[in-house]
Amino acid sequence: MSEHSERSAEAAEADGPRLDRATEAFVTHRNLLFTVAYEMLGSAADAEDVLQETWLRWVGVDLDTVRDQRAYLVRIATRQALTRLRVLGRRRESYVGPWLPEPLLTAPDVADDVELADSVSMAMLLVLETLGPVERAVFVLREVFDLGYDEIAEAVGKNPAAVRQIAHRARAHVAARRPHDVASAADTRAAMEAFQRAVETGDLQGLVDVLAPDVVLLSDGGGVKQAVQRPIVGAGKVARLLAGGLRRLDAQATFEAVEVNGRPGLVLRIDGEVDTVVAMRIEDGLITGCYFVRNPEKLSHVQRETVLSR
Repeated sequence: MSEHSERSAEAAEADGPRLDRATEAFVTHRNLLFTVAYEMLGSAADAEDVLQETWLRWVGVDLDTVRDQRAYLVRIATRQALTRLRVLGRRRESYVGPWLPEPLLTAPDVADDVELADSVSMAMLLVLETLGPVERAVFVLREVFDLGYDEIAEAVGKNPAAVRQIAHRARAHVAARRPHDVASAADTRAAMEAFQRAVETGDLQGLVDVLAPDVVLLSDGGGVKQAVQRPIVGAGKVARLLAGGLRRLDAQATFEAVEVNGRPGLVLRIDGEVDTVVAMRIEDGLITGCYFVRNPEKLSHVQRETVLSR
């Protein structure tokens, strides 16, 4: 064996334990990193890409210099998500029709963590869309993951005083737009079950009864699947639209009750294939927001449960 080959073998042998340590830390915090990226981006596919980019940077870090591996990994993931968020913002400007976050099929334990379930709900992700990239990152890291201002400052490239001001503005912005009365799990499930019965039986009055008078329906087809191109407002209009669409479904259409983004939701399958994911915003026992995701590119993460964590 040549001297160069011997040095390469020694380097590879020395690298083994370091890579094992890096891998163990990354796997330990993977679900957390995915959740951070997803809440910042509203896209599971882009969150997965952020994880890949985070790993590539993490594997090159000298772990002996890292005091807090969780904080360091969150910092890398946040920076990668911020870069991607700015690109996505430009893409969404040319999106065909309303843009909705990519839905996730979540495990029941997500719903048990009320704050986590609220933070990943379709309604909250739409509120977060109204924040600027840095405001969104600061809000998510502070309000959802309870990171300190110093840690957030390093992640977003601001000083702690500026981060405090950004957090204050973002908190006020979100508070003015988030659901004012978060429904209990029982009320949410009851409303969703009533909605499912009404759509399965074509009961127009049943639909009207479970919808709030000022309910808003948004539908995301991404220019690929048929969807309404503007919000539909009002119980009567939404019920008639849904009833008309349901009459056009064939006998092979089935609805399945699932957990979507930590809330009860529905998956519509036609001939066994996922066609639409339905998420809801529920207040005072009535549905105030209906979110229909039909874009096929956004439906891959409802084939299996996604594990989220804080």
